[in-house]
Amino acid sequence: MSKIRTRYAPSPTGKMHVGNLRSALYEFLIAKHAGGDFMLRIEDTDQERFVEGATEIIYRTLEKTGLIPDEGPDKDGGYGPYVQSERMKTGIYLKYAKELIDKGEAYYCFCDKERLASLKSEVVEGKEITVYDKHCLSLTKEEIEEKLAAGVPYVIRQNNPTEGTTTFHDELYGDITVQNSELDDMILIKSDGYPTYNFANVVDDHTMNITHVVRGNEYLSSSPKYVRLYEAFGWEIPTYVHLPLITDENHKKLSKRSGHASFEDLLEQGFLTEAIVNYIALLGWSPEDNREIFSLQELIEQFDYHRISKSPAVFDIVKLKWMNGEYLKAMEFDTFYEMAEPYIKAVIHKDYDLKKIAEMVKTRIEIFPDIAGHIDFFEAVPEYDVSMYAHKKMKTTPESSLQVLKDLLPRLEAQEDYSNDALYQLLTDYVAEKGYKNGYVLWPVRTAVSGKQMTPGGATELMEILGKEESISRIRAAIAKLEAELG
Repeated sequence: MSKIRTRYAPSPTGKMHVGNLRSALYEFLIAKHAGGDFMLRIEDTDQERFVEGATEIIYRTLEKTGLIPDEGPDKDGGYGPYVQSERMKTGIYLKYAKELIDKGEAYYCFCDKERLASLKSEVVEGKEITVYDKHCLSLTKEEIEEKLAAGVPYVIRQNNPTEGTTTFHDELYGDITVQNSELDDMILIKSDGYPTYNFANVVDDHTMNITHVVRGNEYLSSSPKYVRLYEAFGWEIPTYVHLPLITDENHKKLSKRSGHASFEDLLEQGFLTEAIVNYIALLGWSPEDNREIFSLQELIEQFDYHRISKSPAVFDIVKLKWMNGEYLKAMEFDTFYEMAEPYIKAVIHKDYDLKKIAEMVKTRIEIFPDIAGHIDFFEAVPEYDVSMYAHKKMKTTPESSLQVLKDLLPRLEAQEDYSNDALYQLLTDYVAEKGYKNGYVLWPVRTAVSGKQMTPGGATELMEILGKEESISRIRAAIAKLEAELG
C-alpha cells in the first residue's frame, strides 16, 4: 500500500471557517494516524474572491492549532509549487486540458455571453442550472484554428457523455451512481486562462500524489465530474471521504451571522485553541468509548476515519464552553494567570491580590470573558435588594441578617488578622457562641461584602482580598441598607 498523503487546500477568501478547520484537522489526523504526509496547498485561482491577508490567516491558524504541514509553500517536498497561481505559470493546467482535447474528452468553447444566456435552465437537486448544449463540440479543426488565430475568447470544457451512468465510491457514503445526462460539460480552463477550482483540484491531487481527498459533503454532487476526469486521464482515483455538514443549534448551516463560525471568532470569544481543536474533532467523529477530552497526540493515536458519521454535526456552543472550562481547570496556574490577568485588570483597578482572585475563578469559569461577571463586585458592591438576605436553606431573613451583622461589626473592627483562616475562626467562634448553623452567619456576611447571590469564594475568602477597611465599610453600608429598608 502506498504511503497515505492528504492535503489541506483552502482558498484565501477570509477567516478560517469551522468547517474548513475540521477538514484540515481530519486530513492531518488521517495522514498522521497512518504515518503519512499532510500537505498544504493554496488554491487561489478564483481571483475575484481573493482576500488580502487571508493566506497569512491560514498559516497562522495551522501553526496555532499544531496542524503543521509536512509540505507546503514554505516547505518544498518535491511536489511544488504549492500555490495554484504559481503552478499556473508553469503551464501545467493548460497542458493537461489540451491532453484531454486530444483524447476527445474536452473541447474549445467560443460561445459568447449572449448565447450562453439564451440556453435553457434545468433544476438539478433543487438548484436551477444552465446545462451547456455542446454547441462548440461540432466545430471542425479548421474552424477552431481559425478562431484561435483570430483571438476569439474561449474556455475549455469537459466533454461528458449524455448517456449511461457514472459511479464513484466514498468511504462513508458507499457507491453513488448518477445519470450522465445530469453531468454538465463543466469549464476546465476559464477565458482568463485560469483553471477552474474543480479542474485544478484534480490535476494537482494527481501530480502531488494525494491518496485521500477529504472534503465537505457539499462536494458529493461534483464528485462524478472529478471521477470522469480521472478516468479520462487514465489516472488512479483517490480515496474519497466526504464529511457531514456542520449545523447550528437550529439545524441550519453554520453561518458567519452565528458569531462562532470561524476559528478567529472563537479565539476572540476567549476559547482556548486546544479546546477548539478537541471539540471540532468530535463534530462528526466519535471514538470507540465515550471519552471526550483529547490532546492532539491522543487524537492522532485514536482517529479512525471509518468512524466518521454521515449525519450532520451540531455545533453546540454550550458544549464547547463546558469543554473549554475543563481545559481551564486542568491548566497550570501560572499559565492560567498569565492569560486571565488582562481580563481581571479590565475590571479591577484597586490594589487587590489579583492572583488570589484568579485562583478563585479558575474552576468556576468556562471562558475568560466570564471572569468579569464573577469579580465585578470587588470593585464596587452592585445595587441589590435586601430580599437577597432571605435564604430558606440557611434559615436566614433580612431581620436575622441585620442582627448577625450588627453583632459581628465590633468583633470585625477589633480583628487585626484578616487572613482567611483567622476570619473563618472568628465567624465560627461566633456561631458556636450563639448556637447558630454556619450558613446562618456566613450567608449574610457574604451578601453584605459582595451584594451578589453567587460569588467565586466564601465570605472570609472575599474579606481576605478586600482587606479590613473595605470589608468593614461594606458591612456598615449593608447594616444601613437593611435598617433603612426594614424601618
